[in-house]
Amino acid sequence: MSRLSPVNKRRLELFKANRRGYYSFWIFCALFTLSLLAEFIANDKPIAFSFQDELHFPILFTYTETYLGGVLETEAEYRDPYVMNLIEADGWALWPPLRFSHDTIDYSYAITPSPPDAEHPLGTDGGATDVFAKLLYAFRLSVLFGLALTLISSAIGVTVGATQGYFGGLVDLLGQRLVEIQTGLPILFVLIILASIVEPNVYWLLLILSLFSWMALVGVVRAEFLRARNFEFVRAAKALGVADRTVLRRHVLPNAAVATLTYLPFILNGSITSLTALDFLGFGLPLDAPSFGRLLSGAKSNLQAPWLGVSVFVTLALLLTLLIFVGEAVRDALDPRRALAARGDRPGEASEIVNLQTA
Repeated sequence: MSRLSPVNKRRLELFKANRRGYYSFWIFCALFTLSLLAEFIANDKPIAFSFQDELHFPILFTYTETYLGGVLETEAEYRDPYVMNLIEADGWALWPPLRFSHDTIDYSYAITPSPPDAEHPLGTDGGATDVFAKLLYAFRLSVLFGLALTLISSAIGVTVGATQGYFGGLVDLLGQRLVEIQTGLPILFVLIILASIVEPNVYWLLLILSLFSWMALVGVVRAEFLRARNFEFVRAAKALGVADRTVLRRHVLPNAAVATLTYLPFILNGSITSLTALDFLGFGLPLDAPSFGRLLSGAKSNLQAPWLGVSVFVTLALLLTLLIFVGEAVRDALDPRRALAARGDRPGEASEIVNLQTA
């Protein structure tokens, strides 16, 4: 079993010392895990059912109504009493706690949106779909989309910033001018134009947002590489004829990664916010996709149903607040001077840790 180095051990202690960020991290992990299990919590299909002495899993596999002894060749509609009678006549069914998915229409309600009740804990929206199920699926989609966008943005931003900072000179000058030109573009208008030209989907929207989201990281990475390339061990490696790729990967990048990591939770926060804003304006994901932006748009159109706006606002605010607190804890863990000064430790101890990090 590998043991943490003294530097990483100290960083972990500093991360835990920020109680607000530490507990926010675990709360976020718990909520994200629940969202990953959304099909087992809110679904219009049974988790499993027994039919003719065989166990079946509708969440994983598709079964037609004719397979269950019905007449239709299409997928079985498990909320249909006729289908459930076919199953229960020869077996049993295990349902999730909430028998509605994010797109399940409850036709039993004549007036929509309907307020919260025993069947719908957070009520229904204007389309007679369950609000809690939509929030659960939207939470998962937003976080997964944000994580993917953060990874892509980080890869592009680190590559561009590292190239500028390490080589400097004309490369840095041209790179800075290109970044300034792209930064000066009205990003929101460009995103709206691009999103209105093509049919929206998750992958295309991810590509569009990736064109601009990496710019927030370039300046930080560039500054770190400009500083790190002047370290004595970097100069010694270059004087010995070590290839630039090796110097970047083994010597410069590890020292510059600290500042980069502090930005990742905030980039994730901004990615989720961007997706929500585009969905709210109608230029984001498809209409049938569960998203916070669509829920906010529906709440705006149904001001007489306050449970819609309150539920999505609380969920979105909780998610973004947790990520901000986690980002602050990561920043404190990777910035010992800030953390130790806040705790009143000795200045010499902070200097010692900084020397360990840059050694």
